[in-house]
Amino acid sequence: MSLIVFDLDGTLIDSRLDLAESTNEMLATYGAPALPVDRVAMMVGEGARKLVEAALTAAGLNPAEPDALDRFRTIYDRRLLNHTRPYEGITEAVERAGRVAPLAVLTNKPDAPSRRLLEAFDLARHFRRIIGGDSVHARKPDPEGLRALMAEFGARPEATWLVGDSMIDVLTARHAGTKMCVALYGFGHLRGELVLEGTEAVAHTPSEIGAIVTKNINMKE
Repeated sequence: MSLIVFDLDGTLIDSRLDLAESTNEMLATYGAPALPVDRVAMMVGEGARKLVEAALTAAGLNPAEPDALDRFRTIYDRRLLNHTRPYEGITEAVERAGRVAPLAVLTNKPDAPSRRLLEAFDLARHFRRIIGGDSVHARKPDPEGLRALMAEFGARPEATWLVGDSMIDVLTARHAGTKMCVALYGFGHLRGELVLEGTEAVAHTPSEIGAIVTKNINMKE
């Protein structure tokens, strides 16, 4: 059995502006100035708590502010769909991938907003399993969630693809021994830590994802 697992932010959806505006509104409640959008985007990938801690630190505030995470979550829940949209061509890429293997989502974003976003853009129906960052599994780059998906679908590492935009995803795939497709059109590269070994597939557009995974899975079959 083959399996294709997608990251969410920066891979399926462009959520950069809503995340940045929510972060800056949270900072404003402490009297701090706004951070540039791309600077906030560099902090995305390890879950809401890490994002909030990094933003507070960058703004010169105490990263352990006790109410900051709750403030951010409340604000982001309100702003979730203001600007966020699927990347152009991602729906077609997902549909194409789904014709050759079951699909799943593995994200460090909490489960509730992840499902809300996928349902809002009619993407949820394509995925048989969605694992959020507040599940029982450790967050990426820990491979626990990816391994759980492989076990659930009976997929071996060499027949599993992880599609994501950041080094966090790359490390997750390496730890689990799976194939990796890097979505370079996303914003994960803004973190400045994307170091590839040459064994990863690279997609510059969503349409390339569908072509890459279907070609490789069909070749194996």
